[in-house]
Amino acid sequence: MTRIIAGTLGGRRIAVPAKGTRPTTDRVREAVFSRLDHSNVLRGAHVLDLFAGSGGLGLEALSRGAAEATFVEANGAAARVLQTNIRDLGVGPRATLVRERVQPYLNRGGPTIKVDLVFADPPYDISPGDLAQVLNSLEPALASGAVVVVEWSAHAPLPNWPDFLVAVARKEYGDTVLHYADYQPSAARGDAD
Repeated sequence: MTRIIAGTLGGRRIAVPAKGTRPTTDRVREAVFSRLDHSNVLRGAHVLDLFAGSGGLGLEALSRGAAEATFVEANGAAARVLQTNIRDLGVGPRATLVRERVQPYLNRGGPTIKVDLVFADPPYDISPGDLAQVLNSLEPALASGAVVVVEWSAHAPLPNWPDFLVAVARKEYGDTVLHYADYQPSAARGDAD
């Protein structure tokens, strides 16, 4: 079990799958959300939580004022735990669970509403090439000013960000590194249409 750190659901416990996922630690979640709160990203945000596992990141965002969250999780056991967490926390009307692998979901067009915040917390054994493909597929889903947060192993290099994502910070916490990037649409980059 882990807990929601702050917000309207602060202190509430959420279940985590017995195996097959790597839940974000409370310390790392606190660091992520301290930065996002300070940047005023969360209030009313549409959130996309990729490789969601138990949903800790997206559920924390909902607790702290996000309007809605879409959780993408292919692992059946993890998706069942996440569905239970959504139900038990009473956030069902604001949460959508997609039981599918991330890349096919993004290839189909991703969320129906542009998102302001993306969490990507892939398994550390995902190949850098597969993660690069996920990052490159995000642009159609992103609202102007969107923030992308990638949780990645400190022992593996992050693939290069696509041109439309501008790296803004990298913070290391033991074996985990948080990478932050801001969405810069092609018109703002001066790219030709």
